[in-house]
Amino acid sequence: MLAGELSLAGIRPLVLEKRPGTSAVERASGFGGQALTMLRYRGLFERFRAASARPELAARFPFGSLHIDLERLAGNPMLAMPLPQPELVRLLAERAVELGTTISYGHEVTGITQDADLVTAAVRGPDGPYQVSARYVVGCDGGHSRIREAAGIPFPGTTYPEVNRMGSVAIHESVTVLDGGDLNVPGAGVIPFGYTHTDRGVFAVAPREGHEAMLVYTTEDDQAAAESADGDEPMTLAELAGSVRRVLGVDLPMGEPTRLTRFSYQARLAGRYRDGRVLLAGDAAHLFPAGGQGIGVGVLDAVNLAWKLAAVLAGWGPAGLLDTYHEERRPVAARALMQCRAQVALRRGNDAEAGALRELFQELLTDEPALRRLAALIAGADIRYPMPGAAHPLAGTFAPDLTVHTDQGTTTVADLMHEARPVLLDLAGRPGLREAARDWQGRVDVITAKADDRPADALLIRPDAYIAWAAAPAGPGPTAGAASLPGLREALRRWFGAP
Repeated sequence: MLAGELSLAGIRPLVLEKRPGTSAVERASGFGGQALTMLRYRGLFERFRAASARPELAARFPFGSLHIDLERLAGNPMLAMPLPQPELVRLLAERAVELGTTISYGHEVTGITQDADLVTAAVRGPDGPYQVSARYVVGCDGGHSRIREAAGIPFPGTTYPEVNRMGSVAIHESVTVLDGGDLNVPGAGVIPFGYTHTDRGVFAVAPREGHEAMLVYTTEDDQAAAESADGDEPMTLAELAGSVRRVLGVDLPMGEPTRLTRFSYQARLAGRYRDGRVLLAGDAAHLFPAGGQGIGVGVLDAVNLAWKLAAVLAGWGPAGLLDTYHEERRPVAARALMQCRAQVALRRGNDAEAGALRELFQELLTDEPALRRLAALIAGADIRYPMPGAAHPLAGTFAPDLTVHTDQGTTTVADLMHEARPVLLDLAGRPGLREAARDWQGRVDVITAKADDRPADALLIRPDAYIAWAAAPAGPGPTAGAASLPGLREALRRWFGAP
């Protein structure tokens, strides 16, 4: 994602990938929330949707061994697209290469050094060792990041002792699916849809695909196995069946699998996202002890970093711009880590008190305000970046997808963000604002438009689609709105350099 965004901004990055190709291991089965919205703002939604075997958008999610149903929320921010992780990676790699990225598979970075001007990577390639230098390197190399370790960036946190096993398997002919998704299993009776807590762990089952397949999930304590659960050794159906037997105490007949994976959970956050010319993104910067968070936060890391790094490389990025990557994205990861740790608390306990906590939490989510707040939290839609000097309530928030009418026709804010360029959107016909931005015209697109429901007189939107500045409605008179001009100039200078 980062390579594609950099290429979109005119930079030609080199991706060094130690594997001989993209991994076929399906760690995740989809993505959603704000990351999915961001891909729509880049014009990629339909491309990804076409690759999904089940292109419908899901709105029901596990949260700490509870099921959260968001379908009744109007404007639900936590829609998700089912798409196996290998497919997601393939599509992002294709896009990056189309835009000019070079991806070198089978090239492993073994170490890095940096000075005031360059960072140099020692690489082990198919033809032997070599070195390559660049102005910056970004470690997108996962939880065991060699780049992070070489830069001496601490990665404190916790490795949880549970081993999680998951499989998508065909429903065995002897198993009957009842109304509501419960399973009637010969010799075992009725196994309820969703999560079952036992004194040996957690079991969950959910029929899928019109009752032709089911998703089976188990969690059981095994510290030694948890330490190695994230390796590349494939899981077998026998291993999943054995885990079900240990946790649930009965055998669950299972048909052919289409997906088998095991993993452990960690809660970790890098002490800093930047060390000189070395930066971190994705799992190299954070690990979350709950599903559905890592890909989303990582994609948004990349979008936030790319335009800032491109601005610095192009020579017009203002002093301190790269530091705002850490200042903006690390608090986002800390908040995601908080809600994931809350999920750990909800799912781990197997006593009566833990059951009461889950029951109360589920009851609270029957209230729409609480449900909406949780949806925004897990989607990452409640992010608000600090925007010094910008007092408007919209400053720091994600730009709403307004329908706007220009001289060239009707479009949307999402369409305006396809090229990842800054946009000053004049919604009130204020020539003073457009004149104030004239000196940035090579870097900022100035667009005059009208909106049916105007949230502000003007919006200054960064390439990552967050609002850097907004103008309140101007009053009457020939100097109306003049007071907002210094604020606009300051925002332009802060984010897009000297005029």
